[in-house]
Amino acid sequence: MRICILGGTRFIGRHLVEEALRRRHRVTLFNRGRSNPGLFGPAGVREVHGDRDGGIDALAGLRFDAVIDTSGYVPRIVAASARTLRDATDRYLFVSTVSVYEPAPGGVDEGSPLRRLPDPRSEDVDTYYGELKAVCERVVRDVFGPRCVVVRPGIVAGPHDPTDRFTYWVQRLRRGGEVLAPEPRGNPLQLIDVRDLSAFMLGAVEQGLDGTYNATGRPTTFAGMLDATIEALSAAAVPRWVDASFLAARGIAPGRDLPLWMPDEAAASLMRADSSRAAAAGLNLRPLGDTARAVARWVDDEHHEVTIGLEPERERDLLAAAARA
Repeated sequence: MRICILGGTRFIGRHLVEEALRRRHRVTLFNRGRSNPGLFGPAGVREVHGDRDGGIDALAGLRFDAVIDTSGYVPRIVAASARTLRDATDRYLFVSTVSVYEPAPGGVDEGSPLRRLPDPRSEDVDTYYGELKAVCERVVRDVFGPRCVVVRPGIVAGPHDPTDRFTYWVQRLRRGGEVLAPEPRGNPLQLIDVRDLSAFMLGAVEQGLDGTYNATGRPTTFAGMLDATIEALSAAAVPRWVDASFLAARGIAPGRDLPLWMPDEAAASLMRADSSRAAAAGLNLRPLGDTARAVARWVDDEHHEVTIGLEPERERDLLAAAARA
């Protein structure tokens, strides 16, 4: 197939390209040329450089069997891309997110209520990430109708992850010793390996799927994530569980200081997403331990430095304070 990927040189896009090449597809990338330019040049991947905000016409005259949009966040810009490519491709796959859903204690599926953007003029992605993605989905459906497929991933993990959310825990557990682990340990968590997500999305365009699919990992808990990672890495690490109120009182922030920690039930509820529809359409999930080992190899091979999470001294101080409390 002739596949155009909007993005394609960072995390999800990078793995999409690698999987597409493995399947012998012909790949074109459209991006600004700022991240890893020329990364896939030796493999014969064509790169077209331009800014989606006003520069999508750089793709004019090219024809594709499928377009995969990994970099759409603002409805106005997604609409321009979709309209430009409407007659240039047979199928358009839009990468969305489970953050489009309204929090629901019992979990969400593809028919669950979506968040609503309070100000239709807003393009504030930091504040309204899920709401804007929901509008982007509608824009793509309006343009492509049954020729579009929407994939809603949960938290994506694996090599080259720029967020370091799972990578922090891989590295921290590898160091061993007592590891500060935030309660509640039973909070739900779903991590999907970027390679499994990429394989599913390519399968979706190969099969000509339409409609909407959640794409999340197997349900586990925060404790289950730590245990699976410790086992996979044979790490000499011991989680020491610390109460959420203790951490909050000391200014420890979910995400920044302790990645994947979601003490807020509304956020945790989105980690109960039903992906059975995607499973029926071909989504295969590897064990979380396989992802942990792949991340560890990537960190070692590329000397990657984790940029978030607790510094060792701060962690030791918190563990000591928690022991005295």
